[in-house]
Amino acid sequence: MLQDRVEPDWLEAFELVLRRCAVGPGDTVAVLSESQSRPILVELAQLAAARLGARSFSLCVPTPFTRGAPQARSTGASDALQNIAPVVGALAASTLVVDCTVEGLMHAPELPAILKGGARVVYVSNEHPEALARLAPSDDGSLELRVKDHVKRLRAARRMRVRSAAGTDLAITLEGAVVGGNWGYTTRPGTMTHWPGGLALAFPAAGSVNGRLVLAPGDVNLTFKRYIEQPVTLTIESDHATRIDGTGVDAELMRSYIAAWGDREAYAVSHVGYGLNPAARWDSMALYDKRDFNGTELRAFAGNFLYSTGANEVAGRHTRGHFDLPLRGCTVDLDGVVVVEQGRLVA
Repeated sequence: MLQDRVEPDWLEAFELVLRRCAVGPGDTVAVLSESQSRPILVELAQLAAARLGARSFSLCVPTPFTRGAPQARSTGASDALQNIAPVVGALAASTLVVDCTVEGLMHAPELPAILKGGARVVYVSNEHPEALARLAPSDDGSLELRVKDHVKRLRAARRMRVRSAAGTDLAITLEGAVVGGNWGYTTRPGTMTHWPGGLALAFPAAGSVNGRLVLAPGDVNLTFKRYIEQPVTLTIESDHATRIDGTGVDAELMRSYIAAWGDREAYAVSHVGYGLNPAARWDSMALYDKRDFNGTELRAFAGNFLYSTGANEVAGRHTRGHFDLPLRGCTVDLDGVVVVEQGRLVA
């Protein structure tokens, strides 16, 4: 395989993101990676920090491997740090942590200690740098304003309803949920974001999600990096998928993979939300090799409804079993006010 070389546009995108994270001369940037991280991302982060006059250091930890366990994908719950206290301490004492781990630190048990130390964290999704550069934050800040607006709407709402012509009909209680969003950068100590950005989402409290989720052809299973070809229907009762119906290989794969964890919590909801990034494209997955693609773009494309299973600290659940499922063509309303209509973001 040919080694990626640093392209000017890629480096400019990294410099832009670090500058938007308020990195400047004298700041300390920790570039965190693991043995299976994409090396070009680490190099780009280091070069960008140097161009901004920051002091940087790199921490690379071994990628854990558990023999006989299912393979985790895009969980946001990296276990690479292994609670190594000196590593956590070094990250917590930094101005900015550029997280280049494969799975990301969003649900990692060490993240609260890192944020409590005052560090801010930007997870650079394990994408090909071409995709990252294409989805770098806009100069006008419009995505940040859009995400903040929809985060406010989610926080003010008590109910979310999601329906589609394919048969999806979900009722979601937002009371007690933790709501957030990201736009690709953060300037506030003790916070985390990820790049690419463009999502508003909620982690519901326990017992908040009921109904039916229907994955139609063209919807996406990002754990498998696969477009759905035959319908899959999930019956959701008190957060958990109690049935996974469908006769095609998509349903078979989902049933097989989720059962392999032997963990009831793997069937439960992690978060729900919708994409807000007009620059992100639904069809981009078709253009990359699987190893060059992590799927953040498909989580963020404007108007998708994102349903995820897996870890949800708000509901007191932790599991490494995980699905991210962006759906097209859904209508999403908050307390009866439509924010996404048949897959189109309402202005």
